[in-house]
Amino acid sequence: MRYCAGAQAAPINDAGNDTGGQSMDHDRRTFLKTTSLVGMAAMTGASLATDAAAQTGARPGGPTELPKGMTFATLRRPDAAGGGFGLGLRTDRGILDVVAAEQDFHEGAPTSIDAVFKGQGDINGLKRLVDKGRASASAQRYFVAPEQAAFGPCVTNPEKIVCIGLNYRRHAAETGNPVPKQPILFNKYNTALNCHGGVIGVSEEDAQKFDYEAELVIVIGRRARNVLEADALNYVFGYATGNDFTARDLQSRSSQWMLGKSLDGSAPVGPWLVTADQVDGDNLKIECRVNGEVRQSSNTSDMVFNCKQLVSYISKYMTLKPGDIIFTGTPEGVISGYPKDKQVWLKPGDKLVTSIEKLGDLSFTLT
Repeated sequence: MRYCAGAQAAPINDAGNDTGGQSMDHDRRTFLKTTSLVGMAAMTGASLATDAAAQTGARPGGPTELPKGMTFATLRRPDAAGGGFGLGLRTDRGILDVVAAEQDFHEGAPTSIDAVFKGQGDINGLKRLVDKGRASASAQRYFVAPEQAAFGPCVTNPEKIVCIGLNYRRHAAETGNPVPKQPILFNKYNTALNCHGGVIGVSEEDAQKFDYEAELVIVIGRRARNVLEADALNYVFGYATGNDFTARDLQSRSSQWMLGKSLDGSAPVGPWLVTADQVDGDNLKIECRVNGEVRQSSNTSDMVFNCKQLVSYISKYMTLKPGDIIFTGTPEGVISGYPKDKQVWLKPGDKLVTSIEKLGDLSFTLT
C-alpha cells in the first residue's frame, strides 16, 4: 500500500467528513449522526446467525447473514495481522479499534474486514467489544477520533475490482458517446487500492492527462453467479465512496481502457463501508471537488444500469465473491468532457474530495 501507508487521514469535521466544501454539509451531519446511532441500535436488536464453525473458520460463500446497521472502516496498524490493517467500527464514541479491543476482551470478534467477508469470528462480538470498551476505565485506548484515524482502504483484499464505463446518461452525452446498451466492463488491480487521506504519485507516471471520476462502489457480501436482478441486492454487503482516478492519455492509447485505469493508487475507496440496509444505492447525491471547487454534482439515479442490474449482469459472466468491489461509473463533469481548449488536467499538489450522500467524504492528494 505504497500510496496509502505513509498518509495521514485528512481533517474531518464534527460530521466525520473532510472540512473542504460546504454543499453537502447537511447530508454529512445527518450521515454521521444516523450511522453511529442506528448502527448501535441495529447491533443490539439484530440477530446475526453464527455457529461454532463460523467462529473458527471461513464459510465458503461468506457470512450466513450479512451484517446490518454497521459502518466499518479499515485502520492502519503496524502490529496487525493481514498486511498492517485492522478492523474499525463507527460508533457515536468514535471508531472502535477492534484489534485493540479484541486483544483485551477476547470476544471472538473478527478483527479485519476480510474476516468479516469470510464469515470468520462472531459478528455479535463487535457489540460486546463496544460495550466493554465504553465501560473501561481506559476507554480512550479503544476509540479513535475520525480526524485522528489513519485509514486504509475500506476493502483491503478484493479478488476482483470490476469497473463500469459510461454508466451515467449525462456523462455519456458530455463525452459524445451513445448511452450503452449493455454495461461496459473493465478492471483495476489490488495495486490500485488507495485510502482516505492517501496520495497518488502522478509525477512518477508516464502520463500527463490525469482526471477524476467520483463513483459509488458496491461491495459484494455473498458468492454470486447467475443471480436474477430481483435477487441481486441480497448479495450486496454495502456501499462506499470511491474515485476511479484515470490517466486519459493512457486510456486512449488503445481500444482497451485498462492501462489508463490501473495505475498504482488509482482506486481510492472509503473511508466508510456502510452496510446495504442503510443505503439506497440508486438514489444518492454524488460530488467531486478539486481544491474546493465543485467539479461533479449529480445523483446515482442518473445511472444507466442500476445496482441490481450491474450485480446481476456481471454475475452472468464471472463469479462474484465476498469482498469483490464494483466501481459503478461516474457522472458528468469530468475534465475529458470539457471542450479541448478548457481541459486543464490535474497536477501535483491538487487535493480531491469525493462526497456521496450517507457514505461520507473520501479525500486524497496528488504528488
